[in-house]
Amino acid sequence: MKKFKAYWVFGLLGILLILLVPILLATSQAAEAQTKRDPWAGVPTHPVHVSHADIIQGPFETPQDVTRNCLSCHPDAAKEVMATSHWTWTSQPFNVPWRDQPVTIGKYNQINNFCIGAMGNQKACTACHIGYGWQETDDFFGQAYDFTREENVDCLVCHAQSGYAKGSYGNPKQGVDLLAAARSVGLPSRQNCGSCHFNGGGGNNVKHGDLSQQLIYPSPEDDVHMGGANLLCTDCHVTENHQIKGRLVADNYVINPEEQVSCTQCHDPAPHDDQRLNEHTKAVACQTCHIPYMATEDPTKMVWDWSTAGQNLSDNHFFYLKIKGSFQYESNVRPVYLWFNGNLEYRYLLGDKIDPTKPTYINKPAGSIHDPQAKIFPFKVHRARQPYDTVYNYLLSPITAGPGGYWSEFNWDQAFRLAEQRTGLKYSGSYGFTETLMFWPTTHMVQPAENALQCADCHSENGRLDWEALGYPGDPMRWGGRQLP
Repeated sequence: MKKFKAYWVFGLLGILLILLVPILLATSQAAEAQTKRDPWAGVPTHPVHVSHADIIQGPFETPQDVTRNCLSCHPDAAKEVMATSHWTWTSQPFNVPWRDQPVTIGKYNQINNFCIGAMGNQKACTACHIGYGWQETDDFFGQAYDFTREENVDCLVCHAQSGYAKGSYGNPKQGVDLLAAARSVGLPSRQNCGSCHFNGGGGNNVKHGDLSQQLIYPSPEDDVHMGGANLLCTDCHVTENHQIKGRLVADNYVINPEEQVSCTQCHDPAPHDDQRLNEHTKAVACQTCHIPYMATEDPTKMVWDWSTAGQNLSDNHFFYLKIKGSFQYESNVRPVYLWFNGNLEYRYLLGDKIDPTKPTYINKPAGSIHDPQAKIFPFKVHRARQPYDTVYNYLLSPITAGPGGYWSEFNWDQAFRLAEQRTGLKYSGSYGFTETLMFWPTTHMVQPAENALQCADCHSENGRLDWEALGYPGDPMRWGGRQLP
């Protein structure tokens, strides 16, 4: 009888466990859900901006007059702006393995594989500088521009909410009503930021692929944050004393993580109800699943071939321009996926030697499967054929605009000779064209959750990820491991 009672007790306990375990699990999951971060708690509070319509009196004869008026109430604003890369166009000095001296990287002194370099087209490129009064000069790296003059800081480009646009050499576009623009100032809008950042590379969405004019008035399908939640750029790129959080890897080498924008500013590091998805966040960036395509409305440039410029072919902005060569644009672009730890393994510097028999990396994201800080991240890869010196074996940055520039004379040899003083690079008199690659992280145009990648998008015969190229022996779902054997 005692033996029977013991079995009966154990059986009753088993039944109770079967009943209680689901309840306990549900309770635990509910408690975990309650502890997850509220995304809205990370969004900065927008102060009520004081209307300046009756405060600013004018008149203003020059844009510098506007800035002096701003500084009468905001005396530290210009100094703060002048400490940013928006003003200096260069990074802090870096020590890089292939140079003996520290180097800086930025639009002021580097090249890319789009319009090549700001020194070649000062009139147009400086239109997006946050200052006034650039002048055409052959001494681009010297004191061509006085970076110490506070009155040259352009307050309006970030704060004017109506009636303002930039023109040549950083000055206001001809015909701008400075008084009306100054009276309209407010917190920076998507339009303010986008007036430059949407048009990088010479046109709307040309450069990044995930930054276009569709983000000025986006739908939730365009971008779930800006279109669905009506966020501003500064809600993620949090700004304090005019220091804007977020660094572009194209113009940097090493970036302090505290200076960079991340999803976890607002979102919980393990945001999903399904723990299997949360496991992925250890090795996969949020953007990888939640930005399945870029250039969803406005196409982006994927290929630029400078070697075909100068021919008398029919100009078509999306295929060919005599002054710039041949292009390839694409829409609904599937990103390329690489390990990325937020920094660069390499950034081409003016004068770096190249091997013209193989593609040259303008920049190369840092990270690998063995890097605990790296995650699989989506990139746009822009390919170009651009000029190089066949004797010195380094990339050349021609003078494109202005007197004697390529766009007026269509003479490469002359354009490279004119550039010698501005770039500081000798030109041998012999040039050719070589292939280059440039990587742009894809981080805007986040899609609604229902559009995120699903399991089969990566774990299938024709999945997006090249597992072996990423360092895996194969699809982890097939061999069942999350770590390398």
